[in-house]
Amino acid sequence: MKVREDALANVTLLGRAVDNSQVVREVDPRMSRDIWLLLLLVAALVGGLVLYAWPNLELREAARVKEQMSRERERLQEENRKLRLEKATLESLRRVETIAVRDLGLVVPPPESLLVVERPVPTTPGAQLARGKDEGEAIPR
Repeated sequence: MKVREDALANVTLLGRAVDNSQVVREVDPRMSRDIWLLLLLVAALVGGLVLYAWPNLELREAARVKEQMSRERERLQEENRKLRLEKATLESLRRVETIAVRDLGLVVPPPESLLVVERPVPTTPGAQLARGKDEGEAIPR
């Protein structure tokens, strides 16, 4: 090492400007081909990863949505049960009668003032009406 240091001690470096504007760099076709092959390899790897990962992500998303919809369905079924119970409670005849008497001031009419009105049901052409034993045979209408 000492010999090398002695040799460099006598050397002086000149600070001369170098003009490289006239230098033309040639494109090495092998280097260009290697870069294209590398880019093709990277694109193939990325494409393979995407093709592998995409269906997996879609399956996870579908499972998540299914679970969410299942929870929503259970919630709606529970709400439906509660609403049916509330409807049955509100339609209770005892409750309606209590409200009619207490809040509206209505009273139950005596049995002799009750009038039952029945609406006759129209029969279809060719139908026969049944008669009791006293009235004889059925008469076609």
